[in-house]
Amino acid sequence: MREGRDGSLRALFRILVLISIFLAAGFYIDIGRNEKGEILVNQENTQPGAIKDISNDDNNLSSNTGFPEKGMVSFIGKSAAELKESLGAPSRIDPSFYGYEWWIYNKSGTEYIQAGVSKNKVVSLFATGEDADIYPFKIGQPIGELYASVFFETDFNLKVKDSSYRFELSEDDLNTRPLVMVGEYYAQLNIDRFTGTLSSVRVMDAATLIKLRPYEMVYRGELLEPPLASPAFEEDVERAKEKQILDLTNVIRVRHHLQPLKWDDMTAAAAFAHSKDMYESNDFSHTSKTYGDLSDRLEAGGVSYEAAGENIAANYTDAPAVVEGWLNSKGHRDSLLNEEFTHLGVGVYKKHYTQNFIKKADEET
Repeated sequence: MREGRDGSLRALFRILVLISIFLAAGFYIDIGRNEKGEILVNQENTQPGAIKDISNDDNNLSSNTGFPEKGMVSFIGKSAAELKESLGAPSRIDPSFYGYEWWIYNKSGTEYIQAGVSKNKVVSLFATGEDADIYPFKIGQPIGELYASVFFETDFNLKVKDSSYRFELSEDDLNTRPLVMVGEYYAQLNIDRFTGTLSSVRVMDAATLIKLRPYEMVYRGELLEPPLASPAFEEDVERAKEKQILDLTNVIRVRHHLQPLKWDDMTAAAAFAHSKDMYESNDFSHTSKTYGDLSDRLEAGGVSYEAAGENIAANYTDAPAVVEGWLNSKGHRDSLLNEEFTHLGVGVYKKHYTQNFIKKADEET
């Protein structure tokens, strides 16, 4: 009897949270809020905890959309050969920290795919761009349509081997990156809160979700951890993240009818130096105590420009996560979508991220 009451209370809590989201609809359209001083630092989302036996828990069934038979999402669980047969050879293959390689498909500014391949199997997929086929969802889909078609849960229970895990979504998670089930897999829906539309979708199997830990998580048993990385491998992943951030930035700019940015090596070197300085000095700031502000650092790096801007972040798992974070922060978004900028340099060092935007003189572009 008590378990039944607990289930009813949990359901009531979910309903109240979702009602509060609709009452706070202005959250999606309040683009005048000043966030230029916002510090974009992601936090660890893992803590051990005693949770009930959830091996037969079916609380998630209401959020299950069923597994699609078409579109990019349908490749989850399939072989790399099937992926290649349908999409062709990837533009490049990037390493990651999470036990899979990213197959990058970036040939179009209106369709961008990162497919996570592990042991010849697709275990994760990130897709964005207005032409990306992510059925049963659609990039640009209004949040109201999503709420009408899928009931968003506030917590998810899953079991891998003999270990149990519970993910608990906050109200902010439900506003900006709710989680739903597609068949036996998990889809994170990244919402652009300034337009109230779907920005991107990340689909993953249970093991990948646990390794990424994008939400508060309690667990009992063994905590699935990403494999240890050598210093050389870590550098390879960081360089890959920099390329992905450029790709994603340009997809977002194209979506907003802006010109894509060109890569600039000298600007990237300045960005990398700032990320490294922030990590080594443990000082997360646009102004370095040693090397000064952005203009000081660009001048020291020999970068010639007419206008410049900077985004920084720390502790985000990968490029898609940090770019979606910047997109949903007013000051960072302004830099991403500044029509003046012509070039970009990105530097990543130990989960510290710096984007340096510049406008070059007309004769230099």
